[in-house]
Amino acid sequence: MSESATSATRLSVFKTYKLYVGGKFPRSESGRVYEVSDSKGKWLANAPLSSRKDARDAVVAARKAFGGWSGATAYNRGQVLYRVAEMLEGRREQFVREVGEAEGLSKSKAAAVVDAAIDRWVWYAGWTDKIGQIVGGANPVAGPYFNLSTPEPSGVVTVVAPQESSFLGLVSVIAPVIATGNTVVVIASETAPLPALSLGEVLATSDVPGGVVNILSGKTAELAVPLASHQDVNALDLAGADAELARELEVAAADNLKRVLRPGAVDWSADQGTQRMTAFLETKTVWHPTGSLGASGSAY
Repeated sequence: MSESATSATRLSVFKTYKLYVGGKFPRSESGRVYEVSDSKGKWLANAPLSSRKDARDAVVAARKAFGGWSGATAYNRGQVLYRVAEMLEGRREQFVREVGEAEGLSKSKAAAVVDAAIDRWVWYAGWTDKIGQIVGGANPVAGPYFNLSTPEPSGVVTVVAPQESSFLGLVSVIAPVIATGNTVVVIASETAPLPALSLGEVLATSDVPGGVVNILSGKTAELAVPLASHQDVNALDLAGADAELARELEVAAADNLKRVLRPGAVDWSADQGTQRMTAFLETKTVWHPTGSLGASGSAY
């Protein structure tokens, strides 16, 4: 058969998008999918329509991974985040195409978004072993004591990813959460989930332990409400929730006093600062006697 005949009859190989849960790529437990279109309404792919069971499985995976990830050294976490940037750089063209289709951007503008997202991974990688010095330290006390405060991760964080910024906004809400030792369950943009699902493939090959990041796609409200009330979720980032949904999620989160980072207008292309890192840190204060009082200490 001639080369021209072969190319003329070859079928396109469409990509099958899957969830990313516990370091694996399951299809939705429900078996459901939904159509994802570009900014002009053209069909792009079928994305998994996650169920509540998928959400519960993601929380279980995140909790299982928390001990190892939070116990890793800050230097090691920084290396892992930097590796994510390396792998994204190698798949840059794929993400430029997917971001352009998802957000209706020209190739040059999509490339700028992807470059900014890669740079953001590097930026947060550099903060992993420095944030403790910013928010912790020795406290002055009246008495023969050392008083030291150190930050610790909150635990499992559920993130409602930004709807309009399918990649740069997504990275901007994931990276700070895991940089500080938390694990995360992410609900991807409902209308543009493909860059998020592709990011799962990058994370799986970037030394990120399975379960540290879990990515779900589907109906935002259908997934967010049970996650907000889940007793093993410690905090919420409502970046991608509208005002009505945010109120509903805050009420659901109150049952076990979760930390909640409320939504607001954010320029994802601007410097993000340290707010999203400190939002999901707890402070442990240690009192240690000096002099003749002995060597024992206490913490609260």
